[in-house]
Order: sequence, then C-alpha cells, then structure tokens
Amino acid sequence: MADTFDVIVIGGGPGGYVCALRAAQLGLKAACVESRGALGGTCTNVGCIPSKALLQSSHLFDEANHAFADHGIKVGKVEMDLSTMLARKDQVVDQNRQGIEFLLKKNKVTYIKGFGKVTKAKTGAHEVSVKDDKGKTTAYTAKYVVIATGSEVTPLKGVEVDEKQIVSSTGALTLDKVPKSMVVIGAGVIGLEMGSVWRRLGADVTVVEFLDFILPPMDGEVRKQMQRILEKQGLKFKLGHKVTEAKAGKDGVSLKVEPAKGGAAETIKADVVLVAIGRRPYIDGLGLKEAGVKVSDRGFVEADQHYQTNVEGIFAIGDVIGGQMLAHKAEDEGVACAEILAGQPGHVNYEAIASVVYTWPEVAGIGKTEEQLKEEGVAYKTGKFPFTANGRARCNGDTNGFAKILADEKTDRVLGCHIVGAEAGDLIMEIAVGMEFGASSEDIARTCHAHPQLGEVIKEAALAADGRALHI
Repeated sequence: MADTFDVIVIGGGPGGYVCALRAAQLGLKAACVESRGALGGTCTNVGCIPSKALLQSSHLFDEANHAFADHGIKVGKVEMDLSTMLARKDQVVDQNRQGIEFLLKKNKVTYIKGFGKVTKAKTGAHEVSVKDDKGKTTAYTAKYVVIATGSEVTPLKGVEVDEKQIVSSTGALTLDKVPKSMVVIGAGVIGLEMGSVWRRLGADVTVVEFLDFILPPMDGEVRKQMQRILEKQGLKFKLGHKVTEAKAGKDGVSLKVEPAKGGAAETIKADVVLVAIGRRPYIDGLGLKEAGVKVSDRGFVEADQHYQTNVEGIFAIGDVIGGQMLAHKAEDEGVACAEILAGQPGHVNYEAIASVVYTWPEVAGIGKTEEQLKEEGVAYKTGKFPFTANGRARCNGDTNGFAKILADEKTDRVLGCHIVGAEAGDLIMEIAVGMEFGASSEDIARTCHAHPQLGEVIKEAALAADGRALHI
C-alpha cells in the first residue's frame, strides 16, 4: 500500500522545500520529492548561491588589483588561484544544501529522492510515482500535490550547448581556466552577473543582446546608467543584434551575428560562449497532461490566485507558473500555498517583490518603473539622489549610481523604487517594507536614518520627491 501524505511537493527548490516546511509547521504530513539528488533547486545548486560566491570572490580580486592602492594598501602582484576559488564556491553550495536537508528533518518533512510524476489524479487521493536513480518506482498518495519544479535554461536555435566551449549558466560556474575572450548571449541578469565574474578575472567579455538595451524589464534610466558603468569596467556591448549560429572548434567558437532588424551578418570569435537568454518552465515528464492539468502555450502551468490548477487538489507555485522568476517570489508562494492548504488565508503582494542584479554596483528595482507608469497614465512624482553626494559612499569609494523613488502625485504613496549603487539589493528592502504598509514618500523621508550610511540615499530620494532634498 502506498505511503499517504496530506501534501506532496514535487520539487525541492526554494518554492518547493519552503512550501513543505510551512505545511509541516501547520500540522500537515508533508513530503518533498526532488530528482536532483540534492535539495535547493537551481538556485542553491547552479544558480543564485554559486554565482554569488563567485561574484564575491571575483569582486575581491578586482578590488585588490585596482582599488586597494587608493586606500593606501600596497599588495604587490595579486595572483589568482582559480581552483581554490571554485572549491570555495562548491563548499558554500554544499553548506546550503546540508542546511536545507537539516530543516526538512527538523520539521519532520519526508524527503524523497527521485523523479516525481502525477500518475493518478483523483480528488482526495492523488497518486505520485517516484522513480529513484536505480530505476525503482514507488507510489505515494496525497490529498494535495504541489508542482514546484521550477525552470530550466532556454535553448537558442543554432547554438548547441556542450558546457565546455558553449556553456549555459551552469557551465559558466565551472570553467577550469579563465578564457581570453568570452561572448555572452543575453544582457539580462544572468548574462551580466556571469559576464562580470569572468571579466574581473581577466576575460575580454562582449555581450550580444537582441534588444536595444540591457536588463529588461528594469527602469529605463537605470538601464542606461548601468550600461555606462559596465562599459567603464571593460564589458563591451553589441545591442540590437542576434546570434544565429555558433560552431565550436579547436581554435574557439565562431558566432554568426546579425542585426535584429535585418542586415549583413558578421562573424565573432571567442574562446567561450555563454548562452543566457532566459529560462523556461520545467514540466517534462510530470504527468500533467495525463492528469488533465492545463498548461499555457508557453509551457507555464495555469493556476488561480490560490495556486490551484484546474484539477482539484493539484497546485502549482514558483517559476513553473510564470511571473517574476525569482527564488524569493517562489518562497513566498510556497508559504502562501501551504497556508491555504491548511485552511488559512495565504497572500503574496506581487507589487512589492524586489528584483536585484548582483553586479557591482548592484541594481535593484521594486514596484512600477517610469515607463510603466507613463503607459498606464498614472500621474507621479520623482525623487532622485546620487551616491556621489552620500558621505558613506565617498568613504567606501563606491559613488557610482543613484536611488530613485516614484510616488503618486496626489496621494504620495510610493509606487516604485529603482537603485543603481553599492548594496542596492539591501537598500531596496526598506522600500519593500514601506510598500507593504502603504507608505508615502514623506513617511520614508521623515524616518530618521543613521549617519553616515548608504541608506541616507533612500531618505534623500524620498525628500527629493517633495522637492526638499537636503544634501544636493
């Protein structure tokens, strides 16, 4: 007889394991099925965590090479040990994986290793079959099933990834030597973060982007400022172009590149090519079609505001349902979904979810952009303040960028915030909390900020929204 649970979560990434944890906290008998052999999903294993470890290491290397002297620190010739850097990255990943597994044990969540598939869809007794790495299949039943399988790298026609010379974000984390040259296809978050890593370590990096700008869908002013900063750092951009073919050979990779709007093609060569054009939902082999679960033309599982699919008792969260493909968005959906399953109200405020790019300086945005507000016909006011006028930023030597707050012209309610600057990802959270409570720009401006700190940039931007910035 199959083991029976209240809820089985298929997928052990940020959304999945958090959903299982919260369900267990609420008294539900929960299981989490993961095929990778390690918990944490893409984020922990080959995404957020390893990339941030390399971003930190490469940032320190770059600082030692170019910025220490300004502080009166003489270090002589700085040498890099790439194998140690990569080993540290792997250790960080392993520590996070172990931490997640510990949390499941602590909360009495059953961790099932293997590939989960919905084999029978029957209200009150859905069946999930799990095939382990030895080929053995075991059936489990649950009143509720949550699909939290995340996303995978989107392939590019004419460009075959081999994870050696032509790599995805996964392969870009494990290169055994610094390439002399690298072409990054895609100027989104992943492309710019990983491009920055290898640029700092010595590669000549060119970013090819189909659109005429980087970092969609960030605020337009932020995009322009960040491109200028990255170009000064050494990144090269070829915007409004598409890659139609890539061939790997002994002397590197040859890329055929042509204008996105049509025109003559040209050939670009590089030692390594990183394909980073986005991600798509992972639903292959889950048995969703057979279970009658509706999926959109783009492959996303269709779910309502309570994460319920069209099949009663089958829910879906995270990247697999679309929206912002962010680990923290998936986590919040996992919590909300678990609370709904336990008979409690569950809610996610999608207007207050921050997006962060962990280049240096960082980029962060929350709420509406100016472009969106103009398109929607919303009357708004803008408050902006540069890092160069902030005392702590000067002390740190990190004066690039600005913070911009957008507020409703009539009510003064904060509608969005966009930052280019040091620690932008941390600074944006002040606005996230404010937006959750319906804060006005005046609320933020009248909040006393410690001095000297980078957070004063936010206060001054809020003051500027009312035309009364003090330090510029």
